[in-house]
Formats: sequence, C-alpha cells, structure tokens
Amino acid sequence: MPRRSRQCLPGIPQHIVQRGNNRQPCFVSDGDFAAYANWLHEGSTRYGVLIHAWVFMTNHVHLLATPLERGATAKMMQYLGRYYVRYFNHKHNRSGTLWEGRYRSSIIDASSYLLNCQRYIELNPVRAGMVSSPGAYRWSSYHSNGLGVHSKLLTPHEMYLQLGATEAERMANYQDLFQSHIEGQLLQDIRRGTHSGFLGTDKFRDEVEALTGESFSPKRRGPGKK
Repeated sequence: MPRRSRQCLPGIPQHIVQRGNNRQPCFVSDGDFAAYANWLHEGSTRYGVLIHAWVFMTNHVHLLATPLERGATAKMMQYLGRYYVRYFNHKHNRSGTLWEGRYRSSIIDASSYLLNCQRYIELNPVRAGMVSSPGAYRWSSYHSNGLGVHSKLLTPHEMYLQLGATEAERMANYQDLFQSHIEGQLLQDIRRGTHSGFLGTDKFRDEVEALTGESFSPKRRGPGKK
C-alpha cells in the first residue's frame, strides 16, 4: 500500500514526530539537546515555520508547528536533519542514519484539538515515568507555555493566547489544564493521528479533503473470515 503523502497546508498546525533509528538514542548529552534546539530554531526561521510546543526525549522528538507556506515543514526537517545528524555523528564517532525513516506528521484541527495536542506533547516525560510533573523536565516547551521562561524558539498559538488577557492569566489557566492527563479516547485519537495524518472533526476533515484532494476518512474494514 502506498504511503499517504504528508500534507503541509499554510496556517494549519501539525503534530510532528521523529524517532531514533531502531529506537536508539538521538540525544546523549545536554549539549546534544541544545544543538538540536538551535538548529530547529534556525530551520524554522529560515523556512517560515512557527513552533508552538516541543519535547525532546532521549530517542524521539515531538513538535507542534504551523507552516506559513506549503512545503515549509519538510524543508525545515530536512535542514534540521542534515545539520544535526552531521553534528551528532561527528561528536559521537559514528556514521550512518540517525532517524527512523521519514518523520510522521498530522494536521491538527486547532479549534478542537490544538491545546490537547500541546498537552500531550508536554506530558510525554510524565507518561514515560521520567518525571512527576511536566515542569520537572528540562527539554520541553512547558517551561515557556506554563512557567513563563522566555524561549526564542516559541511562538504561542492563537488558541493559547485566548486562555487569558495577560501572560499571568494565560499561564495560570494553562497550568490548570495539566491537572488531568491525556487518556482514553483522546489519547487514542492523538496517537492514531500521527499514523493517519489527520486529527480533527468531520467538518475539518471535509475542508482539508477539499483543499488537498486526498481522503482522510477512516478506511472501512472488509468482512472478517469465517
């Protein structure tokens, strides 16, 4: 079955996931995390991609980003991969691929799912049992979105800005969102979206299909064998 093409629509956010090859580490030291963040900032600035949330785990990365032009996300990821992989291989005396094939991405219905997807990303270290709260993990955008730490990498999404009239109000309301975990059907929907390429309502699906000419409707299963 041919792979679904990755959609990159201007102004529509995307949840991006990239994993280390064979789940091997793609970050070994704080210097590696910092180098990745630096090239992510350079690539996003160069190609016009707004970064709203991120978490850099030991063997994979989650990003929430909005491209300003068609194809901008792919160009950013290619730039990031080219420079970071070269750096990582040289520093750690290795060669060959670092990432597990193509990165995955899903376009996000911002009005219905963006903040939930952002929470999903920033709660990743908590779900992995690495920390007890998102603020305890250093390489996450929660420090900016929830605690007000300035980052040149971050551009808050409009849905985040609507949480309050002031920065203090927005942070307080954002922190309240983390009183509960992402679980159940919502957790399944977000994870399924990284494979299907789509996370949104039926109305949003219709709009995206009209724009792209590609179907994002769930595939029907054939009759089971007797």
